[in-house]
Amino acid sequence: QVQLVESGGGLVQPGGSLRLSCAASGSIFSINAMGWYRQAPGKQRELVASITKGGITNYVDPVKGRFTISRDNAKSTVYLQMNSLKPEDTAVYYCNSVPSRFAYWGRGTQVTVSS
Repeated sequence: QVQLVESGGGLVQPGGSLRLSCAASGSIFSINAMGWYRQAPGKQRELVASITKGGITNYVDPVKGRFTISRDNAKSTVYLQMNSLKPEDTAVYYCNSVPSRFAYWGRGTQVTVSS
């Protein structure tokens, strides 16, 4: 059974950067695609970035060119490098498989972009 723990969130000023990490208790090697999701207050959870086992990445338009997803299968860890952060990026960020599995949802990590 895989358990995912997100970390790396915090308060950052607009234009700043954060690097999120998602550590899996079990091996994620067998999971083809992993993703980072986010949920802003009053909004539905959305997938913002994904990466396949082979390293193919995909991003939603609002984060293209600013966010970079990567994975280290040996360390069972997925990362999200976020640059040029905007107030609208404020949300709780989660990692999960793509498509998501209910059992994999963790507590997430809060990202707040504010001056």
